[in-house]
This record gives sequence, C-alpha cells and structure tokens, in this order.
Amino acid sequence: DLYMVYYPNESKEEQNIKMSSCKTMFCSSLSSSFKFKSKSTLTLLPPPSSLLHLRHHHHKSTSRCYISSQTAVVSSIEEPQTEEPQSKDKIQNILTNGEGVTAIMKMNRKPLLHEPQPRWFPYLDSFRCENGYELTSDEVIEAVDPCLSESRKLRFGNAVRNRSYSVCLVVEGLCDFGNVSAAFRSADALGVQSVHVVSSEANKRYKDNRHVSMGAEKWLDIELWGSTKECFETLKSRGYRIATTHVGIDAVSIYDMDWSCPTAIVVGNENRGISDEALAMSDLHCSIPMKGMVDSFNVSVAAGILMHHAVCDRISRTGQHGDLTVEERQILLAEFSLRHSNSAIGVVEDYAKRKAALLT
Repeated sequence: DLYMVYYPNESKEEQNIKMSSCKTMFCSSLSSSFKFKSKSTLTLLPPPSSLLHLRHHHHKSTSRCYISSQTAVVSSIEEPQTEEPQSKDKIQNILTNGEGVTAIMKMNRKPLLHEPQPRWFPYLDSFRCENGYELTSDEVIEAVDPCLSESRKLRFGNAVRNRSYSVCLVVEGLCDFGNVSAAFRSADALGVQSVHVVSSEANKRYKDNRHVSMGAEKWLDIELWGSTKECFETLKSRGYRIATTHVGIDAVSIYDMDWSCPTAIVVGNENRGISDEALAMSDLHCSIPMKGMVDSFNVSVAAGILMHHAVCDRISRTGQHGDLTVEERQILLAEFSLRHSNSAIGVVEDYAKRKAALLT
C-alpha cells in the first residue's frame, strides 16, 4: 500500500509535486539492486497531530512500503568474503618441486638432524631478512599486526592454540591430486600441522587436483621425501613412532591405540596400498574396523578418520589436542603472519630496515 501525507497549509500544486516524487521513489525502489531485510525497510515516523487526513489505495498484497519524501533509508547486506582455493599449478609446484615447499616456510628452521629428539618443533625464534638482519617472532608479529584485521588475528590465535606436531600425516606414493589435497584439508581442519609426501619417479605425474584443498597447503608444514627410508628415519629421529595403515592379522585397531604418544600416520597408494618397505620399517600396523561389505576406505577418507580419531583420543586422555608451549605458539603465530599475504614479507623487511637505521 502507498500512503501519502498532506499538511493543511499545502497548496494543490505542492500536493501534486509530492505525489509525483512519491511515485518516482516507489518505482525506483522496485528496480533497486538492494536486498531488503524485511517487508518494511523504508519507514516514516508517525505524523504530528496537526495532520488532517491520509489518502491510501489498497492492494491484495499484505506487504507495505512506507515512503517519505524527505528521508529514505535502505540497508544493504554485505557478502561474506571467502578465500579462493589455490590453483592446480600451485599444488603441483609444491608436490613436484622442493623449492616450492621451501618457499612456504618463512621462519628459520632447525637442521634436519638424525639425532633423537624428545619432542619435535621445527622452527627457531628467528626470521632472516634479505639485508641479513634477523627478527624475533615478537618483532615479526609487531611488524605485520597493522596489516591484519581483528577477525584474522582471532582466527590465527585460535589456530595456533589448537595446533600440534605430536601427530603428523605421511602420504606414500599417492598419484591423485584430489586425494593429496583432501588429506591436506583434513589435516589443517583437525590441527595437524606437519604433513609429509613420499614421492618417487613412478608417481610424480599426479592426476587432476579438483581444487579440493581450499588453500590448506598454505598453512601446513609440508615436507617432501624421495624415499620411504629417508622419511621414516628422519621421523623416528624426531621421536615419532611409525603407524602404517594395513589390513592384516597383526594390525591393531585404531581404537586400541594410545594417541598421546607422538605418532606418524602413514597412508599408501590408491591401488597398491602401503609399500613393503614401509610395512617393514614401521613400528606398528593399524586398521580402521570395517562394518560393511567393502574392506577399505578411500585413502583420503581413511586419512581423515585416522587423524580425527587421534585428535579425539588425545583430548580424552590429555584434555586437549593442541600442545605447543607459549613460545612455540608465538613462533607459529609469526609464521602464519608471514604467510598471510604476498606483501607480508615486504612489510617485515621495511620494519627491519627502519629498526636497523635506528640502531645505527
């Protein structure tokens, strides 16, 4: 319904002008691209007691649009921003080029020593700039802080609090980009920070990615290995036990395992499964109990189930999955800040130059 308000001192000409303006605004509102939140988004305050009369024309529609010739307020709905998935070329570069993996990690890393470590955390509290100046994690965070929105800071803080290196994922010999990407996405979602890809000449030609990672590889620590032996030896030196997924009489149910112990979960090729070398070098074989007619899961589904159960078991035993110290969380927060955007490194480099100038 369209309502028009007339005042007693208005002339017929003024009333006609008002009517014309009202019709124009009404027609414009119908063609507007704004989405109204309710049936009555344009409101007119109650008229003063001096108003003489209202003229109205009824329609079958029950919705009403109240129009004022003086003010009209329209609310627009802001579309949520979503992060675009990474391209297939990005993931292919990561999985087939060691330099692609190195480029992801920003903070200085510990050397890959084979000496046993009681507890593994890969980063040092240091970031080396191009001019040779080194910044601590606190300084990196201070430099990037003005470039981050409050919602982004909260998301980073929540992520690092729930991150852990006590469980890591190893994918051995996969040749489908979709499976690798799906496993990456599950690892990020469940707070598993470290993932390892064992590659060989036979499986370096990956199939289509299908864009299922949703950019998860940007936030993970990805390490590439040319052989299963090299990967397993390094993981054992970092304090991990190796648990390969295998259906056999010696396999332990994942529900009977203590996942508070640092564990590397290994899943194998889509067709051949875990290699004989991996089975021989592993500390134990584990399986997901099957209740149906088929005897196996898709490899990316199996990886997701294993990691999810590991997280749940760790929470039930220790009260939480994320187990980084305060210092480690600060370092990982600096790492995430550096990975935030392509311009983050430049911002930190400028910060380092200004700080070096002040010291000299």
